[in-house]
Amino acid sequence: MSPPILWYFADPMCSWCWGFTPVIEAVRDAYRERMKIALVLGGLRHDTTPMSPAQRDEILHHWHAVQARTGQPFRFDGALPPGFVYDTEPACRAVATVAGFNPSLTFPMFKAIQTAFYAQGRDVTQPDVLADVAAETGVSRGAFRSAFDGEAARHRTQAHFRHARQAGVRGFPTLIVQHDAKLDTLSQGCESLESVRAAIDATLPSAA
Repeated sequence: MSPPILWYFADPMCSWCWGFTPVIEAVRDAYRERMKIALVLGGLRHDTTPMSPAQRDEILHHWHAVQARTGQPFRFDGALPPGFVYDTEPACRAVATVAGFNPSLTFPMFKAIQTAFYAQGRDVTQPDVLADVAAETGVSRGAFRSAFDGEAARHRTQAHFRHARQAGVRGFPTLIVQHDAKLDTLSQGCESLESVRAAIDATLPSAA
């Protein structure tokens, strides 16, 4: 039997995934020796039109709810300015691009984009901003921009999106454990560390 895989389905511009970040980090620390833990980029929104004031209000309502529940930092001043296009594909592609250079930077780049967007108020839909974040994560800015604009990065990103759809994931964050060909959903939404650990332990007989 192959070691289990814990698939983490998330999007760097999903606010509840930002709220879940301390949980997934704790899970990775606790279980990295017992199972493979892999990120699947979800593709939360692919939009090309500026958001309306009502959409902005709705999203900021979610941000306040995430902050109240999880304590994660948000910068609300100037957030989602007029004309903002809430397209998460570039941020997802940036993670896939960095992973192409160094798979061990997948989770660090994911978190760096989250931090830039939510805590620092940076526009992570913009390639130049994403290149700055990549450089801060340890990838050459020029190499990142060249790869980010290439077809290989776009194909990798779309493969992530297809994986999420094929797994039946409808919202983020979602955790699915895979034992050989068997898939079991462990959590959907921003669950507590205690509930997530209990769900994982139930799938690992040796945990007892």
